[in-house]
Amino acid sequence: MSIDLFQYNLMMERAMRAVVREALTKVAVGGLPGQHHFYISFRTSFPGVQMSDALRERFPEDMTIVLQHQLWGLAVHLDAFEVTLSFSGVQERLVIPFAAITGFVDPS
Repeated sequence: MSIDLFQYNLMMERAMRAVVREALTKVAVGGLPGQHHFYISFRTSFPGVQMSDALRERFPEDMTIVLQHQLWGLAVHLDAFEVTLSFSGVQERLVIPFAAITGFVDPS
């Protein structure tokens, strides 16, 4: 059995997180252009994820959020981003480490 000295899978994960970080940074500065919107899936139990107890009860393992029309206070940091979204008319602040993300899609 060969040993993966390069660990390409880890390189790809870091590269994809950088893509997500850059896309979110552009949105934080200039808003979502045109028809762009993001589906972001993440592990809710990942260390550093901050969300209300009510949301954590509804989504104990994973969750997908949509960044489109109703988002406020998007802030992008080196290792995480935070955003306020509306869930059933209630605004909730989320902090999501990039390492918790399991999927990112921009259907546009």
